[in-house]
Amino acid sequence: MSPLTYFLLLFSSRIISFFYREKMASKSESKEPVNEQVIANMYGAMRSELNQIYSKITELEMEVSEHSLVINAIQPLDPSRRCYRMIGGVLVERTIKEVLPAVQRNKEGLEEVIARLNETLEKKKKEIVDFETKYKIRIKKSDGDAKDESSKKEGSAQGVLVGPASSSQ
Repeated sequence: MSPLTYFLLLFSSRIISFFYREKMASKSESKEPVNEQVIANMYGAMRSELNQIYSKITELEMEVSEHSLVINAIQPLDPSRRCYRMIGGVLVERTIKEVLPAVQRNKEGLEEVIARLNETLEKKKKEIVDFETKYKIRIKKSDGDAKDESSKKEGSAQGVLVGPASSSQ
């Protein structure tokens, strides 16, 4: 098993176990959040988690793109030709015949992890939408937009008002 395949399996199992623990923890909590600050904090954590999933998907898609470039570059070459491959931080000399299948397997593994992350992303989006609906969460707009909207929607149902998620996390 190549180091990248091992990493992908380890990484995907950690992500799955993380989300499983989160799901079990949220099911075991029978208490409803008590105040708006707790709700806002929970919502912020959910948004942060969503952003982390997005960034991991983007990172892995870049790796898939790099794998595709390598495959396209070495596929038309003579299979007995020498090439070099980085394995665990060590550059090793191999032939294209040995390297090409390994790179293709790694690319397929990355694509599987991306598919799982996309499924998790969709579940998390649904969970956030349900949370927003349950607690009537509205996203605070910028000052100019907020003035226009507040004059239109005075007297609407109360809910939790949350600022935009910061992208610095």
